Amino acid sequence: MKLAAHMLDPQLLRFAAVGVLNTAFGYLIYAVMLWVGLNYAAAAAVATVLGVIFNFKSTGRLVFGSNNNRLLFRFVGVYAFVYAMNVLGLTFLTALGLSPYMAGLLTLLPAAVLAFVLNKTFVFRASP
Repeated sequence: MKLAAHMLDPQLLRFAAVGVLNTAFGYLIYAVMLWVGLNYAAAAAVATVLGVIFNFKSTGRLVFGSNNNRLLFRFVGVYAFVYAMNVLGLTFLTALGLSPYMAGLLTLLPAAVLAFVLNKTFVFRASP
């Protein structure tokens, strides 16, 4: 019963909806960067940088109700950590023989969960 209540938490539902938008944006950038010839680590870097810019306002405003631009440095720190964990996952999965495209798809959910937890507990906890 308690798990169902957490799953219906409006903030979590908003995060999921905004996460779909942010994830689609980030994966599109990642795939385009692979298509233009970057390796997976460089493609993930470009996607992460552009995604952070896009995500900061959408996540802050729509999920956590924050317009506090002073939180950008914490947000960037969270995404630097998420990027590092993502590249480790991509490296592991491509070493197993998966394509960088499939590896990118498989690392989406763990990266999203990690980003939500860190944003909720570290970045936007100080927001009014």
